[in-house]
Amino acid sequence: MSRIGKKPIQIPEKVEVTLKGDALTVKGPKGTLNRSLHSAVDVAINDGIITVSVADTKDRKVVALQGLFRSLIANMVTGVSDGYEKKLLLNGIGYRAELKGKTVVLNVGYSNPVNFDLPEGISAKVDKNTMISLSGIDKEVVGETAARIRRVRPPEPYKGKGIMYSDERIIKKAGKAAAK
Repeated sequence: MSRIGKKPIQIPEKVEVTLKGDALTVKGPKGTLNRSLHSAVDVAINDGIITVSVADTKDRKVVALQGLFRSLIANMVTGVSDGYEKKLLLNGIGYRAELKGKTVVLNVGYSNPVNFDLPEGISAKVDKNTMISLSGIDKEVVGETAARIRRVRPPEPYKGKGIMYSDERIIKKAGKAAAK
């Protein structure tokens, strides 16, 4: 059995969870998230606790679904109550970002600036022209948006220039050794 799948999920006071058929809705102070559940997964809501279980414990794929859906539901509950945030740093001479409405304009060494449109439900904040803070209630969308922005100019290993996560550590390579 999945150790993560067995753990119950505490529902905070301001969060409301409803289950209709295979559709799960989580409503909280920051917004509402919906997800359809797999037919092999059973979700029970009792006294402010959500438990995820499966009927067939012999099939490895079904047991993996238990842990997956437990994590997804826990992320939904955390998202509508606290929200998620990812920070990106622009490292390089002349690299900067600015926010124009729902578009992040990135000047990262290309001949023209790159316009990145933010998806629905994601808000951004630019600090000191080199730090982008993305926030939203859906962990998947926040992470995917941060990854797509990072993909515009990933950090390179020789000088460390590029767009990287704030907690990312770039291991620099030694350059070409001079011939003697």
